[in-house]
Amino acid sequence: MGKRCLQAVIVLLVVSTLVFFLLRVVGDPATLMLDPNATKADYEDLKRSLGLDQPIHVQYVNFMKDMASLNLGRSYRYKQPVVNMIKDALPFTLQLVGVSLLLAVPLAIVVGVLAAVKRNSLIDSVMTTVTIAGRSIPSFWLGLILMMLFAVKLKILPPSGWGSLKHLILPSVTLAMGLATSTVRMTRNSMLSVMNQDYMKAAKAKGVSPFRLYIGHGLRNSLIAVITLISIQVGHLLGGSIVVETVFSYPGIGRLLINAIMVYDYPVVQASVVLMALLFVVINLIVDLLYSVIDPRIRVR
Repeated sequence: MGKRCLQAVIVLLVVSTLVFFLLRVVGDPATLMLDPNATKADYEDLKRSLGLDQPIHVQYVNFMKDMASLNLGRSYRYKQPVVNMIKDALPFTLQLVGVSLLLAVPLAIVVGVLAAVKRNSLIDSVMTTVTIAGRSIPSFWLGLILMMLFAVKLKILPPSGWGSLKHLILPSVTLAMGLATSTVRMTRNSMLSVMNQDYMKAAKAKGVSPFRLYIGHGLRNSLIAVITLISIQVGHLLGGSIVVETVFSYPGIGRLLINAIMVYDYPVVQASVVLMALLFVVINLIVDLLYSVIDPRIRVR
C-alpha cells in the first residue's frame, strides 16, 4: 500500500506540473481581462497583481507550495476563492458520477451474466448489438437526442440546469451509457472464460443450482476483471462529465472547468484538473483494497 500511495503522489505531481505549464503556453488571461482600450501600463499592472510578471520557475514553485498547503488561490474572473467555487460545484459532479455508476454497473453486470449464460442465443445477439451501438454513440450526441425526445417532444423532463432531482436523470443516463456497455462486454467475456474452467464443470456435474453456479462461483471469480474495468472507466466518467455537464448546463466541476478554460482562469483550471486527478487516484486505491475482499488470495502490497 505504501508503494501505491507513492505512485499516487507522483501522479498528482505530474498532473499538477503538466497543467501548470500547458496553461502558460496556450494563453494570457491578462489580455482577456483588460478593456480593448487599456494601455501597456494597465497590462503590466494587471499581470503584477495576478503574479504573472514573475519568472516562470518562481510561479511554479509558488504554485506547488500553494497546492501543498491547499491554498487554491482566487479566481481571476470571478474574484472569489477557488476553494469556495470547488465546494459549490464538487457535490454536483459527485452526485452525477455516483448516480451514473448506480444506473450502469448493477444493470450491466446482470445483462452481461445473462448474455454469457445464454451464449449464441437471440438474447445474446441482441444484447451484444445494443452494447456495440451504445458504445459507438458519442455522449454529447446521445445527450442532445435524449434532450430533444424527453424534454422538447414529450416534455416530461427538464432539458438543462438544476432545480430538482429530475434535472439529474438525463445527464446521468447519458453518462452511464458508455460505462454500461463496456461493463456488459467485460462481464460477458469474463464469465465465458470462467465458465470454461474445470471447477465450474465439476460444480455443474455435482448438481449445484444454476443460481449458485453462475453467481456464487462464476460471477465472483469474474469480478476482478470487471472491477478493474470499472475503476478505469471511472476516469472516463470524470472526463465525460465535462462534456455532459456542458451539454446539460449542469453546475458541476466539468462545467466550471470549461468556463474557466475559455477565459484562461489559471487558478480554477489548475484546481479542477488536479481535483479530478485526485478523485481518480483515490478510486483506484479503493479498488486495490477491494481486490483482497473479493479474492482473499490477493494481498495489497
